[in-house]
Amino acid sequence: MDFKDQIKLLGERVSKMKDNIQTEEATKNAFIMPFIQTLGYDVFNPLEVVPEYICDIGTKKGEKIDYAIFRDDEPIILIECKHWKQKLDIHDGQLLRYYHVSNAKFSILTNGITYRFYTDLVEANKMDEKPFLEFNIEEIRDNQIEKLKEFHKTYFNPENIYTSAFELKTTSVLRQLVNNELHDPSDDFVRYFAKQAHDSIVNSKVIEFYRPLVKRTFTNLMNDTLNDRLKSAITTEEEKSPQSPIEELPVSLSNNGKDKEIVTTEEELEGYYIIRSILRPHIDYKRITQRDALSYFAVFLDDNNRRPLCRLYLNSPTKKYIGLFDSDKKENKVEIKSLDDIYEYGTQLVSTLSYYN
Repeated sequence: MDFKDQIKLLGERVSKMKDNIQTEEATKNAFIMPFIQTLGYDVFNPLEVVPEYICDIGTKKGEKIDYAIFRDDEPIILIECKHWKQKLDIHDGQLLRYYHVSNAKFSILTNGITYRFYTDLVEANKMDEKPFLEFNIEEIRDNQIEKLKEFHKTYFNPENIYTSAFELKTTSVLRQLVNNELHDPSDDFVRYFAKQAHDSIVNSKVIEFYRPLVKRTFTNLMNDTLNDRLKSAITTEEEKSPQSPIEELPVSLSNNGKDKEIVTTEEELEGYYIIRSILRPHIDYKRITQRDALSYFAVFLDDNNRRPLCRLYLNSPTKKYIGLFDSDKKENKVEIKSLDDIYEYGTQLVSTLSYYN
């Protein structure tokens, strides 16, 4: 059973059992310890998972956190647990104090259902107020499982997780900003478009006139883009033959008078981050670049289409593929069941990278 299936199974277990769990200790035993085990750590090995880990805070001695996960005799993850019915918002301050006096770079606050992952992106050695990753185990999405897998004992790499955490946080902030502008456009946002569409001075009255137009335009544009993608998925399933030549598809193709726009999906970006984390130990991650096309998502070295590292084919409703390249730059498409499978081709990705060095 792969990691994704294990996490999904744990989510089902939580849903079935939670109404019978009456105490915090029972929450730990039934939900949180199995979660730690799913991450590959031995909860019965006191050298790896330490329950009731002591974190002395100033004059307070003997303060304990529920679990600390160790590697090489150093704590790497702190876990503070609550009863599954408890809200987590009132407990993050307690975890912050533990984090401050520990060498662990990552901490988790959980009630066995909601999991919040923290690090120190804002200020070194001080836990951020907001988590960089949060999910509900009962409703966890595939892209969240991909991020969670980085904490698995097999793949744990603090530097990679830290980079991924920064990207997650930044993406989340940008996503919220864009969402706010689309639902309630600010004056500056409206002014930007009004200046280009209006022939005279853009004053407050002009902005109020354009505000609903800008909102409606973006809504219609997103709906049209979504409809085009759905139509394309239903009517065609483009599968390129193995050993296809390196080529770039045009940004848009004519379709009954309309242009089909390229939309980079969250799943494609998640796949890109996985590839980058695999190759990061071998090369500066900034040299690993991506470019989207209508039928695939391409990953290059140095943003050079003559240096392809792989392609991802993730937009089909039935099958997903990764395209791997040999020394002659011939592509071999391999079916993958989920983004987890990309890790299985890490050696081949590193070999492809070596062709260009």
